[in-house]
Amino acid sequence: MRRNRPKPDQPVQVAQEQQEKGEEEPKVDDKDAAVAKPGEDTATAKPGEEPIAAEAEPDEQVEYPARYVTLGSADPASPYRMLVTLTARGAAVVRTELNSPRYPDIEDRSGYLGHLIVDSDVAQSECVVQVVGPGTPAEKAGIEPGDVITSLGGEPVTNPRLLHAALAFTKPGQTVPIEVQRAGKTLTLQAVLGRRPIEVIQPEGDDPLSFLVTLHQIDDTMLPDLDPEKYADVRKDKNEEIVPRDPLVNAELDGVTLREANWELVSATDEEAVFRRKSQGFEITKTFRLAKASNEGAADPDFPAYHLRLIVSVRNAGQQARKVAYQLDGPTGLPTEGDWYANKVGPGWGLYGLRDVLISLNEIPPGKSGTKRCADISADRLGTLLQSEQDRLTYIGVDAQYFSSILIPQREADQGVWFSRSHPIRVGPYEKKNQVLTNTSCRLVSVPTNLAPGEEIIHAYDVFTGPKRPPLLQQYGLRDSVSYGWFWWVAIPMQHVLHFFEAYVVFNYGLAIVMLTVLVRSCMFPISRKQALGAQKMQELQPELKAISEKYKKDPEALRHAQQELFRKHNYNPLSGCLPVFLQLPIFIGLYRALMVDVELRGASLLGAGVRWCSNLAAPDMLFYWGSFWDRIGWETFNSGRGMFALGPYFNVLPLVTIALFIVQQKMFMPPPADEQARMQQKMMTFMMVFMGLIFFKVASGLCIYFIASSLWGVAERQLLPKKKEAEGTAAAPATPKPDPRRSSSAQKPGGRASQKKRRR
Repeated sequence: MRRNRPKPDQPVQVAQEQQEKGEEEPKVDDKDAAVAKPGEDTATAKPGEEPIAAEAEPDEQVEYPARYVTLGSADPASPYRMLVTLTARGAAVVRTELNSPRYPDIEDRSGYLGHLIVDSDVAQSECVVQVVGPGTPAEKAGIEPGDVITSLGGEPVTNPRLLHAALAFTKPGQTVPIEVQRAGKTLTLQAVLGRRPIEVIQPEGDDPLSFLVTLHQIDDTMLPDLDPEKYADVRKDKNEEIVPRDPLVNAELDGVTLREANWELVSATDEEAVFRRKSQGFEITKTFRLAKASNEGAADPDFPAYHLRLIVSVRNAGQQARKVAYQLDGPTGLPTEGDWYANKVGPGWGLYGLRDVLISLNEIPPGKSGTKRCADISADRLGTLLQSEQDRLTYIGVDAQYFSSILIPQREADQGVWFSRSHPIRVGPYEKKNQVLTNTSCRLVSVPTNLAPGEEIIHAYDVFTGPKRPPLLQQYGLRDSVSYGWFWWVAIPMQHVLHFFEAYVVFNYGLAIVMLTVLVRSCMFPISRKQALGAQKMQELQPELKAISEKYKKDPEALRHAQQELFRKHNYNPLSGCLPVFLQLPIFIGLYRALMVDVELRGASLLGAGVRWCSNLAAPDMLFYWGSFWDRIGWETFNSGRGMFALGPYFNVLPLVTIALFIVQQKMFMPPPADEQARMQQKMMTFMMVFMGLIFFKVASGLCIYFIASSLWGVAERQLLPKKKEAEGTAAAPATPKPDPRRSSSAQKPGGRASQKKRRR
């Protein structure tokens, strides 16, 4: 949208009046401004305070202090769905934490105090609180920005690293004493730690933060495109394990520092923050506004309040017409939980990672640029995705296993194309051994626009950041972003059945899977019973089959005809036993896909939240941790889960139970071997079961529960079949002539004919 600048809100008016008066703000060194010393004013904006406007300088090189802002709340009782932390550095999103108890962090089970440090590099000699999120245990304990934490739970804390180390040994629900220095006084506060929430967006090393903006083109000067072949030789070098990030990712035009410099914090409340910075004759404004649920929708998990409204404005602040285009990057640092066992599919062929770039054009269902392909940055895969001026971007973002963060342009129907190009980018290093974990994002470049003095471009986006619940995604037009693979026609109905059993029958997803197994096996009972009777019939025919094999062992054609005649005579089809397997295969794949996609099964426990074992039905059961053992003997790759023989850092018992029951079923259903060849085949089948154990070792515990319940049903079904009678068991035996009782008795008498003949001789 391009228009003359409207009448601004009061916070902007304050800043403009200061500019007109020529007031100058003193420059502040970044190191000193980053942290507020105890007893001084904090550099963190508090919700509801008056707008914060810095005085501008004519040369536009003003240095603004580091500021940290929070939107929303970590309290699930609040009208917000998340807690968002912002920083003035690049006017970026640092992290977003969902506050619903449905979505905890399933890997970090230590106590949660709240993220108090945004930039851990500003002070290594003390632990100064930079920001305190509303609704966090820290806020409830009375911790304030500017406090210096000196100890936690009796452990000394002198820097952010030691604070994290002390929290690592705590548990949710634990009350810990925290000593802080405030205004020269020592205070002891009591904090009740909580369960750490999932962070859909989070900082990752020195990778760029989320939603950074810079100017891509000013008049005839523009940024160079990413060079996909810059590191081609490095990628071909098999000895190079890590490929660094392309420096052009952070590149800016000469004199432009919008990505790295601190922006002016114009205003901040509990639901909105406005940042502004002038550069090269343009005034760039970024507004973040967090959605909140209404009173009626507070209890509805699918109420559309999982988004952040992002408004980007570029205004020509000069006296001459200028041409300009801005560049907006997407979210970074999405979750990689369960990287050693997770498996993600998409709508197309190829490998999909845990952070796929998702794009939809012209309301067409999305395709995915897999992490591996994005990490390689090959020319044919990174290139411009918007090939035509008629293509309109529906949405673009990063898609993780159960969560996603997606930019949805709020374009009016009569507006033209906003972007000249849109493509995935790699913002983190590329590790060849961990390709699916590459930190990816997306980049939008707006169409170059001529702006008269005072005119501006205004583009608004809804940034969905939340769980991949289909009803919730439907509210945002993102329903097609969930992919179940080719067996969606089985996975989706099974998912609904599981939800029904859990919500109305058994109130536990583990028991719901057992109920699903009972339902499936009950429907298949006529077929499975016929299979069991067929296996029983096969055992009865073994003597005759063995005799036929001996008779025609040198004539395979005659042997085949004789066996077919025998099967026809007894009305037995040897392939009938395969039917239940083929019928259950789509169910198995559908349940597997439901477990890997359904966010409701993520974190669902079998025995309750207080039991660590089998606490996530979408993950292996994790009986105990053995990763340290493999690390000590030098098998670090064993814990990565990459490959068949890399089993991961946890020992899982349910896959072993599953394979043991498979072997029991095999012994019960397979007839005794009729010859050496059949005996070898059965040995091979047993070996294959062990091989399957390696494949099953990292599958979801919910899937193992399904197989265990199904196998127990099959064993019970076989045991309840009527046993064949003894007479029927010997009916197939060849008849032998019965001895004559008279001949037998005469031969046995001492005076019989046989004895007399013997004496005569």
